Amino acid sequence: MNWDKIQGNWKQAKGQAQQQWGKLTNDDLDVVDGKREELVGKVQERYGIAKDEAEKQVSSFESSCNC
Repeated sequence: MNWDKIQGNWKQAKGQAQQQWGKLTNDDLDVVDGKREELVGKVQERYGIAKDEAEKQVSSFESSCNC
C-alpha cells in the first residue's frame, strides 16, 4: 500500500492507527491528517522512541493498513 492511498482514506486509516498506537489521541490524529512525517513524529513523541523505530512502525502500519 502506498502512503497516498492512506492519506486519501485518512478517516478510515485513523481508526487503525488508533488501534496500533493507543497512546495517540484523536487530537494527535487530527493534527497528523494523513501526513506520514507527522505520524512518525507523534509516534516518536508519545512513545519516547527513536525516529528510526518510529519510522519502522509507521512502515509496518503502511504495509498492513486495510484502507
